Amino acid sequence: MTETHAQPSTVVTEPAPVYWDPFDRDIAGDPYPVYARLRAEAPLYYNEKHDFYALSRYEDIDRALLDWKTFSSSRGPILEIIKAGIEIPPGTLLMEDPPAHDIHRALLRSVFTPRRVLSLEPQIREMCTRSLDRLAGLDHFDLMTEFANEVPMRVIGMLLGIPEEDQQAVRDRADENLRTEPGQQMRVSDKAIPHADHFAQYIDWRAEHPSDDLMTELLRAEFVDTEGVTRTLTKQEILTYVSVVAGAGNETTARLLGWLGSLLARHPDQRAELVADPRLIPNAIDEALRFEPTGHAIARYVTTDVEFYGTTVPAGSAMMLLIASSNRDADRWSDPDRFDIHRKMNNLRTFGFGTHFCLGAALARLEAKVALEEFLARFPSWDVDWDRIALSSTSTVRGWETLPITVG
Repeated sequence: MTETHAQPSTVVTEPAPVYWDPFDRDIAGDPYPVYARLRAEAPLYYNEKHDFYALSRYEDIDRALLDWKTFSSSRGPILEIIKAGIEIPPGTLLMEDPPAHDIHRALLRSVFTPRRVLSLEPQIREMCTRSLDRLAGLDHFDLMTEFANEVPMRVIGMLLGIPEEDQQAVRDRADENLRTEPGQQMRVSDKAIPHADHFAQYIDWRAEHPSDDLMTELLRAEFVDTEGVTRTLTKQEILTYVSVVAGAGNETTARLLGWLGSLLARHPDQRAELVADPRLIPNAIDEALRFEPTGHAIARYVTTDVEFYGTTVPAGSAMMLLIASSNRDADRWSDPDRFDIHRKMNNLRTFGFGTHFCLGAALARLEAKVALEEFLARFPSWDVDWDRIALSSTSTVRGWETLPITVG
């Protein structure tokens, strides 16, 4: 008698639907596989838990960034601010649409002209040198605390005319505004720009002691407002401008420097190329901005019904534009998950696109260029203590909180 055995049946289980949540710390650790699934499976994604839509393909994101009438900035560029429905003060460039946006942007544009930005290079280099001098003789330190956080703070402080002894406190307040408890949303007060009043004393001082800085320029600037009246800025408007610049210029540039530190540690061959030929550094910075952008998503308020992939997104919705996903879209970039300092760079969206393209992009690139030049000249090689690194706890900016390194 022959014994027979039944063959076990094979159970095929469907993969769980793709899920993306800007507040999920596990996803934030490595969001790129989720972005790839979104592009493939749910290019228009809806998160029921937090009630927002998201776009992940580069073509759709470009369409939204250019169509400011449909995808409005007037409620803020951050999901929690849009949901809070707070009143946005005039002059908050990140939270305005034309024509008011164009008027207020023009006032700041003169501060960030290419010529003005380039003229800052000697001062930025001196700040980098001073920070690095303090590290002489050390064989290990936290790159974020000792260098990456320091340089942008000093540069923005110089631009704003904030005394050096006060710059650390200003940076800490701006940083605190972005902090969240792990897995939690940003706490939004009834003010879109919290702590702006901290700058009031500096503005009063500059009114009596003018100098070559942003505050002095804003105090003197004349413009035609949306009512057709030629006037100067009110003190509250200047406070808003200064707070926006202080917040935007500190955190993002510091995180960029941190990503350069970790990426070049993971790719020592490419780091050696930069040491041998510093002329490659600007392109390497743009590749870092593509590969590990500091801001992964831009939020917009949908003003009218709009259709994507056969689904209507209703007016009043919040839409998340996943810039970091766009930067890894294979339809735009060849071999997008490979870090390559020689990559031909075009269509980078890390600084935005269209009306709201970042005014400080040239300054951020210059800071990163000078900082990396000076750092590589002192420390041509380093290793990261990967067991002790930590991402910052914020839903808006992704980067290292701590990055301990050992220099060779």
